Amino acid sequence: MRVCLASTSPARLMLLRQAGIEPLIMAPEVDEDAVGAAAAAARGAELPPEELVLLLARAKAADVAARLADDGGFDGLVIGGDSMFAIDGRVYGKPYTPEEATRRWVRMRGATGILHSGHSVHRVSPGVAPVEATAVAAASVTFADDISDAEIAAYVASGEPLHVAGAFTVDSLGGAFITAVEGDPSTVVGMSLSTIRLLAGELGVTWTSLWS
Repeated sequence: MRVCLASTSPARLMLLRQAGIEPLIMAPEVDEDAVGAAAAAARGAELPPEELVLLLARAKAADVAARLADDGGFDGLVIGGDSMFAIDGRVYGKPYTPEEATRRWVRMRGATGILHSGHSVHRVSPGVAPVEATAVAAASVTFADDISDAEIAAYVASGEPLHVAGAFTVDSLGGAFITAVEGDPSTVVGMSLSTIRLLAGELGVTWTSLWS
């Protein structure tokens, strides 16, 4: 059974590889900002993070699944995901700049936030319309309250937090500043493997059949 990851995220690729899956990689052709803005305009309000991550995960997986279905040579699963971090209801995406990453870490010091991760899995078979299963997973993350300004500066200078949701990682340099994770730890890395397994099961695919 083949697997296609509808993402260029190194963290999601690493998770699948650690779980015994070597996926095909395809970048989704989706304007995430435009998708989110259109949904907000239709509702007349910003979507809560748990809804927005699922909307974006579905858009990315659907784009790749449709292209693979049109090609006709793929038989397997397409996995799409999206993640957002929220503290006190405020969503924190990728900070991109050192200044913003520093502000985030000062705010997160001693705080607990929620990492929301949307998952969309499509079963793609030749000659058959793709079938989708979706779910949202969440995990709480608590940061140490004694992180010094010097540690924040050093972590930001490493470049690691600039291009990840919430400005932190749990599986690399940022892990030493996290005191607790409640929920599936892989959710915080990029997507919940236990959730992907359940969605694959809903589509009639056993997890072990995906192992490379």
